[in-house]
Order: sequence, then C-alpha cells, then structure tokens
Amino acid sequence: MQLYHHPLDLDSQRVRISLEEEGVDYTSHHVNPITGKNLDSSFFKMNRRGRVPVFQNGSHIIYNTIDIIQYIERIAVVSSGADSISTSNREVIEWMQRIQDWDPKFFTLAHIPEKYRVYVSKFIRQVVIARMSESPELAGDYHRKLREAYETEEKLKEADVLRRSKEHLVRLLDEVERQLCETPFLAGQDFTMADVMLIPVLARLKLLDLENEYITGRPNIAEYWLLVQQRPSYKRVIGKYFNGWRKHKTLLKTWFLVRIRSLLKRY
Repeated sequence: MQLYHHPLDLDSQRVRISLEEEGVDYTSHHVNPITGKNLDSSFFKMNRRGRVPVFQNGSHIIYNTIDIIQYIERIAVVSSGADSISTSNREVIEWMQRIQDWDPKFFTLAHIPEKYRVYVSKFIRQVVIARMSESPELAGDYHRKLREAYETEEKLKEADVLRRSKEHLVRLLDEVERQLCETPFLAGQDFTMADVMLIPVLARLKLLDLENEYITGRPNIAEYWLLVQQRPSYKRVIGKYFNGWRKHKTLLKTWFLVRIRSLLKRY
C-alpha cells in the first residue's frame, strides 16, 4: 500500500493518523505541494487534480480523505481476522463529514504573511507553466491548475471569503465544545475516526499561532487538545514535525527550497 502525502497537508495528516491508529503498514511518499512536487507529471497522471493525499493499494486508487480512512478501517478489520466488518458508525461518519465540510485553504492562506504567500503563489504558477511545456498531453489539466492559482489569489482579496471561512470554523468549534462537555471524545467514550478528522484542525490553529484565540477560550476543547497530543499517532504524524523547534525547521526547509529554485529558475 502506497500513500502520497505531505506533513504540512491537513488531509494527509488525517490519513496518516488513521493508519497509525489502525496499525496498517504502508509505504510513504512525500509530495510537497508548496514546492510543486504534486505537479510532477508522474504524480499528476495519477491524480489530475494534483492534490494529496492519494492512497494506492495495487490498482485501487482513492483520493477522497474520508473514503481513504474508511478503506483503512476495513483493511484493519479484515487483517485482524474478525468474522464481520465493524467500522465507523453513523454518528462518527456524520462528525467526519461535518469537520471535512470546513475548508482550511483560505483561512490558512489569509494568516500567512502576504509577502511569503505571494512569492510561493508566483513560484507555483511558474512550476505549472514549466510542467505544461514538458507534458503537452496534460496541458488541459495543467491549465486548469493555473486558473485555480489565479482564482485563489483573487478570492483572498475578498473580505467575505475569510469572514465566511472564519464563521464556519467558529460554528464547528462551538459544536465540538458542546459535545466534549458530554463525552471525553467527539463521538462518545472512545477515540474514533471523528477525532482523527478533528486533531489536524486543532494542530493547524496551533501552527498559525491561533491557539489562544480558538482553543484556550473553549475549556473542553483545551482539555481535549492536551489529551490527544499524548497519543503516539499524534506524536509520529504531527508532533514530529511541528512541536517546538521542529515547526521552524519544517517550514524553513520548505521556504529555502522554494527560494533557491526561484533564484536559479529551476521550476
């Protein structure tokens, strides 16, 4: 089984946590969207959207995060030798979908200093153009990615885009806060795939230095956040890259690669 992902990507984190929690072995392939590795023709032919994560088991390829997680659950149950397959119940799936409905893209980009965001955006556009020239048979799909890049920059200029994303996040966190008042985990007494979906959201807020604004003021979420950070899956998937000084190392390494390739015009 092959997983194409990157530590900075929120959905990739969800899939990797589920793999760790279920104890499923896989081969890891880092595909960094910030440096344009998701636009390499070898990956782009597999997923014309150019997005991670992508999960491959033989000829079976899955792109949707929730579908991947549910597939991993089924693999874990079958591997355990259980007579019947028991995966996430309806409540868990509803929470998973509710969390997935919040798109972190514009919220995240809006909290990155403009000079860095614009620099990376220009770099990505140059990468798309270079790949389009190298693989003319994929020109239509690359052109769509180029248009998406321009549209993203335009939308970030609209105050309503960030406002709607922020309001959606606040509603979600308020709902989570109410639920955690009743149960220790999101869908009951036990850790489930609903928690797998939520943990990277909280980690993203911490990465953006927004923990005080969105987590600390919600006591149930704050207590929950301390609890889930102790899980081995969190430490391997997120803590390994973002706890303490590792956060700066991960981000600086990516920024350095983008700068060098831009200066050398090696797109």
